[in-house]
This record gives sequence, C-alpha cells and structure tokens, in this order.
Amino acid sequence: MSETVKIIYGDQTIELPVIIGSEGEKAVDITQLRNKTGFITYDPGFANTGSCKSAITFMDGEKGILRYRGIPVEQLAEHSSFRETAYLLVHDKLPSLRELNRFSILLNDHSLVHEDMRQFYETFPRASHPMGLLSSMVNALRSFYPELRIDEEEIDMTVTRLLSKVRTLAAMSFKISRGHKVVYPRPDLSYCANFLNMMFDTPVRPYLVDNDLVRALDVFWILHADHEQNCSTSAVRLVGSARTNLYASISAGIAALWGPLHGGANQAVIEMLTQVHRNGETVKRLVERAKDKNDPFRLMGFGHRVYKTYDPRALIMKGVCDKVLDRLKIDDPLLDLAKQLEAVALEDDYFVSHNLYPNVDFYSGIILRAIGIPTNMFTVMFAIGRLPGWIAQWKESMDDPEWRIGRPRQVYTGPRLRDYTPIDDR
Repeated sequence: MSETVKIIYGDQTIELPVIIGSEGEKAVDITQLRNKTGFITYDPGFANTGSCKSAITFMDGEKGILRYRGIPVEQLAEHSSFRETAYLLVHDKLPSLRELNRFSILLNDHSLVHEDMRQFYETFPRASHPMGLLSSMVNALRSFYPELRIDEEEIDMTVTRLLSKVRTLAAMSFKISRGHKVVYPRPDLSYCANFLNMMFDTPVRPYLVDNDLVRALDVFWILHADHEQNCSTSAVRLVGSARTNLYASISAGIAALWGPLHGGANQAVIEMLTQVHRNGETVKRLVERAKDKNDPFRLMGFGHRVYKTYDPRALIMKGVCDKVLDRLKIDDPLLDLAKQLEAVALEDDYFVSHNLYPNVDFYSGIILRAIGIPTNMFTVMFAIGRLPGWIAQWKESMDDPEWRIGRPRQVYTGPRLRDYTPIDDR
C-alpha cells in the first residue's frame, strides 16, 4: 500500500499521496490540495517544493553527493570528457566509440556561425557585458537556424549546434570586444582546446595548446554541466513549459545565470579579492569581518545553499586548481590572497562548524583567472558548461506526460476592494 500524509484542518482530514524517488527521497503530492481544501502552499524560493520528476541529476546536500544519470561526478571528472558527459546527460547513456566519434564530428561541422551574426556584435556598445551579448545571440540563432523536431534522430543536431555555436559566439564576443581579429575553430583541435585557441590565438603570437590547461577546462565544464533544479535550470523549464523554442529557453537560462548569487558567483570571488587587495586588508581581518553579523561584508565563494557539507565539485576543483597553479607558477597577488584565505577558512572553527567551506565558485574563479580568462567572461564559461544540462532538462520537460505550463500561485497582501477615485477628487 502506498504511503500517504494526512492533513487535519478543523474537522476536515484529507490524505495526500507520497511520491518516493529512486534514491529514497520523499515528496508530498499536493496537486489536489487546492481542489480539496482551497489552500495553496507558501514556500519562498521554492526550497521545499519539487517542481518536476527528473531522471537526469541526483544530488544530496547533506552527504555531498552529485551524480549525472547515476554516475558520480568524481568518476566523470577523472575519466570522462566534456563531450562524453554532454552526450550522457542528453541521451541517458555513455556513448560507444562510434557514437562519440559521430558526436565529435557534428561538433566540428556545426562550430561556425553565420557571418551576418557578426554584425549584431557591432551594434552593441563595446562595454556590454558578455552575458547580455550571449543571451541575445542565442535567441538570435533561431533566425538563422530553424528548430528541428526533438526526436532521437535529430537531437544530436540540436545539441551539437548549440554546444558548438555558443562556444564560438563566446570567443567571438571576447575578440570583438577588444577589436581583435576573430579566430575560427580548427578541425584538428578538441572541443576545449579549440575554445582556448579561439580566445587567445593572435596573428603576432600563435597560441600554444597546453594539455594541462585543456584538461582543467574540460573538468571545469564537466563539473558545471548540470546541478538539478537550480535558478537557471528552473528558468529554462519554466519558459519551456509554455512550449517556447529551445533557443529562447536557453537564452532565459543564460539571463538567470547572470545573477551574482548564481553563475556570477565565480566572478564575484575575484572582484572581492580585488577589492580586498586594493584596500590592503589582511586575511585575518577579512575572516573577522565575515563572522561579524553587523558587518555587511560578505565572503564570496564559501558555503552553499544546498550542500551542508563540502561541495563535491569543490574537492575536485581544488585538486585541479593546485595542479594549474603549480604548473603555471604564476606570480599573482590575488591568487596568493585566495590561497591564504582558503587555508585560514579550512582551519577556522567558525567556518567549519557553519559548513562554510570553499565552494566550486571559489576554486573555479581562481582557475579561470590563472588560465587567462577575463573576469567578465567567467559567467560565460559557466554557461557553456551548463548547456548540456539545460538542453537535457528542456528535452525531459517536453517529453513529460505530466506536463503543465508553469503557473505559481501567490498569497495576495495588497489592499482590499476599494473604489476608483476621479483625478479631480484626489
């Protein structure tokens, strides 16, 4: 017999079914609550509300678990590539060698963008933020590349078109913003190596591909590929619930990711370190300010809303970060400050007792800076990595037999009925 939950209000008792997930998590099904009682639930931020059933990503914040399609992210970061992880998320299986080769060929074949799209960049002010540009350009893709039917034969085309062209658009925005010649993708380079080459190759200084940096970027994108029903993913699903096209839905996700409390957190880490370095504050003083409830200062890159223990992605990213910094031997006061801050926070009783460990944004900001990615491009890097997750979530919502257009309720707190007052009597 299935489990139920009883709700008692006055002399009325109703039973609501309990939904049990494959990992044992439980949810009360309240789809009939309003019909039976006239009540709705109130849950600001939706921290206790499940908006869908999903078979893509499992995370357990209390235990520090993150899995894509059942596979631990630790294993993917060690053995997989971003291309393979993207395939896994969208298709619910690891590709065979033949399937991966075909996927890679499609990524290469669809990496160019229509030349007319370059004109769009010229109409934006040079100081425009790359995330605003990227959101606009992804939306514009539909004008150049019509939608395909989302079936098994054509999903690869849709996925590779977005993965390839968004990577190219991101690199183009960087080059054009600096007045440099656009570098086109090369068929002999891998997905990550191609991006770095498009970013940093110049006619006067050819870019030399560093395999350690390529692998660091590969892991960075794997760790950001999906993260359950976060703000941007929820935005993609909500916009898509109106049966909006994939390009517009992804554009909405990019806009949501732009926020400093979401994808912009890695940029906020470097901006915080820059401000601290400029002010000449010590790490000890920084930690004291973070503990002071009366101080508005906020220590960026520490703690996580969902993870109540160490962010599993941060553990992996820390190892990559250490390797990159050791490999490059960079003399950067901000990176030195970050390492000092990490060491103090990991040993401080207040931070440990409050689970304020360095999160993935802390280490990813350091890695991206070390690679040479400009700070205002950090969130764009996040968006490229999150693309396969957004696409998988959008596709899953399109196939959902329980689909309904997203339409949250509210508790109205405004004025009660009152009459209109003519302007002469006000």
